[in-house]
Amino acid sequence: MDMQKPVMVAGLGNPGRRYAESRHNAGFQVVTSLGASLAVPLDKNKFDAEFGRGRIGGCDIFLVRPQSFMNRSGMPVQKLARFFDIEFSNVVVVYDDIDLPLGRIRIREKGGHGGHNGIRSLMEQLGTPEFVRVRVGVGRPEGEQDVADYVLSGFSSKEKEIWLRVVEKARDAICCILQEGVSAAMQKYHL
Repeated sequence: MDMQKPVMVAGLGNPGRRYAESRHNAGFQVVTSLGASLAVPLDKNKFDAEFGRGRIGGCDIFLVRPQSFMNRSGMPVQKLARFFDIEFSNVVVVYDDIDLPLGRIRIREKGGHGGHNGIRSLMEQLGTPEFVRVRVGVGRPEGEQDVADYVLSGFSSKEKEIWLRVVEKARDAICCILQEGVSAAMQKYHL
């Protein structure tokens, strides 16, 4: 990442009230929290995305919530990045990960999609796997529960207490990425 150039932080999720509190909307929730903490309202709309523009330290940032549903997240991110001249390597994507236990965060500079349709869409539209990923653990379903039903469901009251702390931790990890770099954030937030 080149912090001298604009950075996009894209939170993946599904639009609408029905999905607002779901596990699959982890990215939306983290970006919303980041916007509130930085006083950057996500009140602009362009290319099927809600976004806001601000600064953290000396870095010009764009906070983005694609509104095209998870499996088509790539197009709004790609269009906004091109419009605002943001290099794809300066895109940070935050999203839910069922392969991580609830409360865990993993940061990577690049990689595969791991079966995540939002990341698959981003890789297809950006034409590269080289963007930063902040994976937020939501845990796996127990027993025979369908994975799709699980990620589209909300958290139990017990899980919600943990989840609120996870959102804050992921928000802080992104701030660390933007101020200190990916390596520093990996050292501090891979707990």
